[in-house]
Amino acid sequence: EFPFYYVQIAPYRYGNKNIGALLQEQQTKTLSFPHTGMVVVTDLVDNIRDIHPINKLDVGLRLANWALADTYREPVGSFKSPLFRTMEINRNKAILFFDNAPNGFMTTGNSKPTEFYMAGEDKIFQPAEVKIEKDRIIVSNKNISNPVAVRFAFGNTAISNLFSKEGLPVIPFRTDNWDVDTSKEN
Repeated sequence: EFPFYYVQIAPYRYGNKNIGALLQEQQTKTLSFPHTGMVVVTDLVDNIRDIHPINKLDVGLRLANWALADTYREPVGSFKSPLFRTMEINRNKAILFFDNAPNGFMTTGNSKPTEFYMAGEDKIFQPAEVKIEKDRIIVSNKNISNPVAVRFAFGNTAISNLFSKEGLPVIPFRTDNWDVDTSKEN
């Protein structure tokens, strides 16, 4: 019954492809256990060659909000990052649905969302066009007529600009369970 709150590893250049992304994925899966909470820090990284990001204050505040809200039931506002729930395919588009994004999404700097990739049955991921519609995200690529998988910020050094309207970064994810390249980086 003891609560366990933790910080998802930050983007970092590990030397092997996707090692960090796979660890982030396992950390996200840990949220299925009762009394767990994960703080996402993909937006708090200023140097992907430093495994310990400098901004500890915001990390601590996010952890404190988890504890205050989840353990002590204090009204702190939003404290959970948006979590991918499910994907629906509609023609050549993937429609993504999330938990913890009641008011929808925003990007920083009035830019388009970054770090979205899409693949067809060939399993070749290509950058995706992204459209935010309230609390869901629509992903497409003009070269992929039958999409089957989407990845978001799935990489060792992926730093996205997509947040809930409450200002919390979206948790990195993938919709596939395909083998992942973990060979040495050049």
